Amino acid sequence: MGSVENELRPSPLALAVLSLLHAAPLHPYAMQRLLKDWGKDGVVNVGQRANLYKTIRRLLDAGLIAVRQTERDQQYPERTVYELTEAGSQATVDWLTEMLTLPRNEFPQFPAALSFMMLLPPAEATAVLAQRADALRGQVAALDATLQSIAGLPRAVGMDDEYQRAMMAAELTWVEGIVADLKSGALTWSKKELEPFARASLPDGELALHLPGGRPLRPRR
Repeated sequence: MGSVENELRPSPLALAVLSLLHAAPLHPYAMQRLLKDWGKDGVVNVGQRANLYKTIRRLLDAGLIAVRQTERDQQYPERTVYELTEAGSQATVDWLTEMLTLPRNEFPQFPAALSFMMLLPPAEATAVLAQRADALRGQVAALDATLQSIAGLPRAVGMDDEYQRAMMAAELTWVEGIVADLKSGALTWSKKELEPFARASLPDGELALHLPGGRPLRPRR
């Protein structure tokens, strides 16, 4: 692969575009519609057309796709149809192999919020995590329905839904356990408990940690 391609960072949306073009040349609207029709918008962010066009431009500049033709129709605006290049075909395989092989820290929101959950009072944390558990139950039920609807298709078609269902079910079990521990008092925290940690952890200076129900804590000199 060329040096320009090596500088292009793989992304779920870029991989989706390349994968779609393996089947046939497509214009951006058709790409977005197919990803939504196939339910792939649950794992690939295609909600914003601008992001799709930006990704297509990056792939075009990298030589992974090329303009096949421009369609003109009185009913629709002018549409550019893209096709996969030989380099794009190879990049698809390389990116798929890398993404399937190497676990990566993708910095999702939930673990980041958990790392600072002690800034909420335990009772409030219990309430919001209980709400999350309810939402997860709904999402698991929706995925169960999706998997049931594609039960007659080859299993490979729904691997993303199967994975999401497994991850959500595991998260639900964990969140339910945390909620139970919060309700029983097995997990709790307080300003008094966290104050020594804040004092020892913060560097000398003007940094402060706002703990639940109290004034900012500053390190003692």
